[in-house]
Amino acid sequence: MTFRFGVVAATARTGAEWTTTAQQAEELGYDTLLVPDTVHTLSPFAALAAAAACTERLRVGTYVLSAPNRAPGLVAWETRTLQLLSGGRFELGIGGGRPGAERDAATLGAEFGTPGERLRRVADTIRAVRELPGGGPPVLVAASKPGMLRLAAEQADIVALGLPPQSSEEELAETVARLRGFGGSPEVHVNVAAVAETAEAVPEWVDRMVDGDARRMAGAGGIAFLIGEPGRIAERLHRRRAELGISYIGVSAMFMHQFAPVITHLRADDSS
Repeated sequence: MTFRFGVVAATARTGAEWTTTAQQAEELGYDTLLVPDTVHTLSPFAALAAAAACTERLRVGTYVLSAPNRAPGLVAWETRTLQLLSGGRFELGIGGGRPGAERDAATLGAEFGTPGERLRRVADTIRAVRELPGGGPPVLVAASKPGMLRLAAEQADIVALGLPPQSSEEELAETVARLRGFGGSPEVHVNVAAVAETAEAVPEWVDRMVDGDARRMAGAGGIAFLIGEPGRIAERLHRRRAELGISYIGVSAMFMHQFAPVITHLRADDSS
């Protein structure tokens, strides 16, 4: 399986800054630009349409839509439009709602629902999108618990593992094993919060992103932190791919330049 790399970007001060982020991601060799779904960040469909318009190769995706916020038919409509505008470069990411998503749903006038209701809403949304002409775009499902892992294994093209940033490599392996136990062979995505040469070099502001002591998490080997020089990081990602089948890596836009040399290493290794 070939590595893929995504940049997770949430906001910008101006439209020009946003398009620059998209263009830089493409120039640095990333495959996708991914936008989260919160009321404190850019509206994902509009932001992705703008990113697609100013790039040529870069794919764009939601990371991930909170299913309670939009009716399945609305998501299918937005998906069909963005697929057209992007020239088929859209990937739909959806999940049952990150921590704090209940407040977003209330702000948008949506019913957050029970875990079971949100699981059904994800399934209903995937069904609506799959019924689009041509079968719709690739679908990514964010999952960590058994119900959503089963749904993702059965219906998704890509699974984003929604584990806490401090999770260990052993916990990551256990989650992948649970996913594989449900059958199917979706592409597996893991997101990275920070990239640095040492744990001590992780900026303090990352604490807000991970809701905790980022340096301590990084020093303990948390899966959301890639620590070391590019060659060492590349070795770690090669090992994850070989042992766990994890080939899709998402990186915060705040660290996309720091991670770019790792992409160079991994692309060179795959082509040799």
